[in-house]
Amino acid sequence: MPASAMFSKFKHGTGAQNVLDSNPILQFFEVGKLLASAGPEMVWKIYDGYRKSDGKEVSVFLFEKRTAEKLHKPKRKETVTEILRASVRQLERFRHPKILQVLHSVEECSETLAFAAEPVYASLANILAYQEDRPQGGPPPQAREYSFLEMELKYGLLQITEALTFLHYSGHVLHRNVCPASILVTKKGTWKLGGLEFTERMNEVDGLEPVPCQPWTSRLPKMAQPDLDYIAPEVQASSMCSILSDMFSLGMVMCAIFNHGKPLIQANHSSSTYLKQLDMLEDQIHNVLPKVPIPLQEAASRLLSKDTRQRPTAQLLSLIKYFSDSSVHALQFLDVINMKDPTQKAHFYRNTLKDTLPYIPRKLWYQHVWPCLSHEMKAQEVLAAVLQPIIYIIQESSQEEYENLMLPLFRSVFSAPKSIQATVTLLENLHIILEKTPPEDVRTEVLPMLFNAFESSTLQVQSAALVAVTNVAEYLDETAIRKMIMPKTKLVYEKNSADIKTVLNVLSCVERTLDKLDRSMIIDEVLPLLWDVRLSDPEVILRVVNIYRLMLSDKKFGLSVNLMATRVMPSLLPQTVNPSLNLEQFTSLLEVLQEMLDHIDRNQRNKLKLDNLSLPSPERHRPLRHQFSTDNMHASPPFNIPNLRIEQRKTSSAEDMARKNSAGATSLHGMLGGWWFGGSPSSPDSNFLRVHNAFPPNRRLSDNQLIGPPKIRIAPSCASSPGGTPGGSGGLPIRRHSSIGPQERRGSAMNLSPPTLARSMIGGSMPNTSSSVPFLLSSSMSSIRSGGSRRTSACLGLSGSPGASSAGLLQQLGSGMVRTLSSAASSAYSYSPYSSQHHSPRGSFSSQGGASSNYQLFSGKS
Repeated sequence: MPASAMFSKFKHGTGAQNVLDSNPILQFFEVGKLLASAGPEMVWKIYDGYRKSDGKEVSVFLFEKRTAEKLHKPKRKETVTEILRASVRQLERFRHPKILQVLHSVEECSETLAFAAEPVYASLANILAYQEDRPQGGPPPQAREYSFLEMELKYGLLQITEALTFLHYSGHVLHRNVCPASILVTKKGTWKLGGLEFTERMNEVDGLEPVPCQPWTSRLPKMAQPDLDYIAPEVQASSMCSILSDMFSLGMVMCAIFNHGKPLIQANHSSSTYLKQLDMLEDQIHNVLPKVPIPLQEAASRLLSKDTRQRPTAQLLSLIKYFSDSSVHALQFLDVINMKDPTQKAHFYRNTLKDTLPYIPRKLWYQHVWPCLSHEMKAQEVLAAVLQPIIYIIQESSQEEYENLMLPLFRSVFSAPKSIQATVTLLENLHIILEKTPPEDVRTEVLPMLFNAFESSTLQVQSAALVAVTNVAEYLDETAIRKMIMPKTKLVYEKNSADIKTVLNVLSCVERTLDKLDRSMIIDEVLPLLWDVRLSDPEVILRVVNIYRLMLSDKKFGLSVNLMATRVMPSLLPQTVNPSLNLEQFTSLLEVLQEMLDHIDRNQRNKLKLDNLSLPSPERHRPLRHQFSTDNMHASPPFNIPNLRIEQRKTSSAEDMARKNSAGATSLHGMLGGWWFGGSPSSPDSNFLRVHNAFPPNRRLSDNQLIGPPKIRIAPSCASSPGGTPGGSGGLPIRRHSSIGPQERRGSAMNLSPPTLARSMIGGSMPNTSSSVPFLLSSSMSSIRSGGSRRTSACLGLSGSPGASSAGLLQQLGSGMVRTLSSAASSAYSYSPYSSQHHSPRGSFSSQGGASSNYQLFSGKS
């Protein structure tokens, strides 16, 4: 809100206007409401106002001469008027950032004195009076409510100290009235020293040399004398003063601030009361010091010493640890920023202030820092640097703080001419600004600036615009992206395709806006751009891979399997051997390629299935060994017994046989007896494993004098089994023994039936497994022992018919029961198909032949 609108309601009809009607200052300023008071006995009344020429906000100080009429003596009235008139001239003379700045000199008429100064909130006396009298039921007139932060107090005291340093060492004058009524708190929160009504020239050689001065006396009007409660002891005792007298007064101000506004001496305009309380000053200091911050306690105690030699000077006081604070120093620099050159300003805004803002209270951001920054925004040479702390404040501000306190002034930055660096700074931080900016301002102020940045002839600005789009994509609608952003992005890429940084920014922009592009634009604009990008830099490769990964996530992006196979993968595959890729980048690339292959695989399989051309499974190419055996070449239809595996049995020496016998018996017992039967070595079923004991340990297989190779014949009961063929012996093809030539074919007397697991013993069937039987039993155990010749009929030639004289051992094994062998047992053993019967008590078992699809032949192979 402009100052003219703020104060227009006060024009005419107010007490201030009536008093000022005859004062010439109204020609230059519009005066508003009464705010505060200051000066000796608070004679200056402070009003809000603004300058008519430019609307600049000011404070108008007004002295009504009639307030001195109670002195009853015209000369005294004129004396007070002259003192106040001279004080304004002193303020104009001693211009300093820590001294109240006069904007318009004194204007006088018969009734009033008035001048204009920088905007003031109140005098320190107004604020302390509110704190002091609040418990008693109400503040006095012109008292202002204000809560000081610790940093404000620290910064304020340092400002007054620096003002005294300037007066003492540059102006060579004594202030002589350092008190709360002479300290003004501006609307920016800074403290300014005023009240130069009683300044005294001092010795320019040595400010420590005392000079004569007028002590406080009741013979003079109070308006024409310093505040007695803050006067130094030596002034009253010896009518002498020095720069250290001002330091004593500053120490009294410090204690009053931390003592809820109450001064340590309350003389009530009586010099005798002052002297009495002065004697009790040390006790008062002792009581108040605990309220003073610890780093300031020693300085405050020394400042209030009656011995002037104990008091520090203003220069020395400003160096104490209490004031050694980077945030305070940053605020100090802001006060004198107008005296610095652009280079110093830029360094301060870009580095010092931005780093210290987190430690400055938010109250001071808007009260002290923001007014300085908003003023500097008008200077193009430092705008880029000023934007750094401004962006931080915007980011940390609430929506209300930004819209009410900052946006009215900040809005002008969007449309105003800016340097390249300032434009880049705005664009790179545009997402922070848009987060707080109202939608109507986004459409009318911010986005036009973004679109215009693409038209810039400077690559730096174009790249910043790409970064901005990446950051603010959610604020852009689909129309803006399709019609404005993507065409301009493509132009930027075409002009700067060799610049890797620009290419990376273009790819990031594409990735962030891909969701808001339609299928046709992706196919016509985005994919050709991706295929045109030079894939050499690892970061470029990774960005492209990420875009493809996003396209693979949804069919709406239009990345078909044809494009993957013909355009995308051929461009990416060479990069798998790019030596510049690290492991993470390489892995990401392979993952996307694999995902593309999976898409192609699924698509093609589905397509081929629809065409009744399903791809064969690898298992279909695994031949069974017996299918391709030469023994089965004559079979028609093809010989096929499911799950049957016939392994070759080979002969060995007697020593090897003995070793195999021992190992085979152990393994068979562990595997068959433990796994199939679940029995213990002592069970009757383990007798099967003792058969090998019937053989002499040193007998060779050649001693058996095989007349002919053993033959394997399928039992008639198996003729109807799956894969069986009609005709032939036993209904199945004859298998030759491995020890004879391929042309020799003999009949087999071996009864082949699959082994089964006794259902009654383990509760169900088990998967077929390949085992081995170490050797074949002959028809007679005694004939084997005697080493006599073995007839062919004595070979393993018993059929598995139900009428067999005795059940073979393997038959019993197949049916789940082992029958005890006697010395006159059968010379051969066989096994039958799966039996559906449960075993009977030991020694009795009945087996029935049946067809089965599972067969297993045990050979002599261990």
